[in-house]
Amino acid sequence: MKLFELIGNTPLVELEHIPQNPKVKIFCKMEGQNPGGSVKDRAAYNMIRSALDRGDIKPGDKLVEATSGNTGIALAMVAKVLGLDMTLIMPDNSTKERVLSMEAYGAKVILTPAAQTIEYSRVLADKMRDEEGYYMLNQFANPDNYLAHYYTTGPEIWKETNGTITHFVSAMGTTGTIMGVSRFLKQVNSDIQIVGTQPTDGSSIPGIRRWSPEFLPEIFESSRVDRVIDVSQDQATQMTRRMAKEEGILAGMSSGGALHAAIELSKELSEGVIVCITCDRGDRYLSSDLFG
Repeated sequence: MKLFELIGNTPLVELEHIPQNPKVKIFCKMEGQNPGGSVKDRAAYNMIRSALDRGDIKPGDKLVEATSGNTGIALAMVAKVLGLDMTLIMPDNSTKERVLSMEAYGAKVILTPAAQTIEYSRVLADKMRDEEGYYMLNQFANPDNYLAHYYTTGPEIWKETNGTITHFVSAMGTTGTIMGVSRFLKQVNSDIQIVGTQPTDGSSIPGIRRWSPEFLPEIFESSRVDRVIDVSQDQATQMTRRMAKEEGILAGMSSGGALHAAIELSKELSEGVIVCITCDRGDRYLSSDLFG
């Protein structure tokens, strides 16, 4: 088996302790099982492979991308294996594990002031593309981002639940995951409810964003999301800690945010099958205070 064949086909794990409604089953899609450790492996591989196949880029080219973390790790892994030079730009409050992982895969990392958020990282990436000849995959506007989930994540969830899924819950960052999964699940059963999560005003949750209007990802279509649930930083943190201690699932804060939304949703239902995305592994947050 080759490395990229390990991307996808991640398991669903049914939660046994945290859910409160016995009539509703809640499953976590364990995306930390991907070789790069997150759901972003899917989009990173599809964006780079598709660009190569189209001839948009060729081995040896210089790529640049703004990232909050997981996409950068995935791009670093995929780019070097496929012979591309990768530069990643991210806020300087990113965990040390994330930066070191990118560098370990051979990428160059540029850190920008955290106070200016990833939005400034995106501005700098645009400048390097326009002025220095870098190619930018632009995960925020690239259809290959959501198509990765249309062709893989969505069908996997449908198959793994034997078509019984009633609700899909996902954090919303670039929105690639929720856009692609929504496209597929709504095709096979339009009654499936698609639920996104975003931070409450003032909350900082890595992997989940409340975008300024001018930075809203171009791939996002609000009509493909039935409902958005706001999650606070404290709610996401506490649920992430509970996932580790009660379910044995060590994940990042965005996964805790998605699960908090799933639990709140389950309280409203008489019955159902909820699948939420567990975006990554928690070991890349151990230097932060997430588990402190």
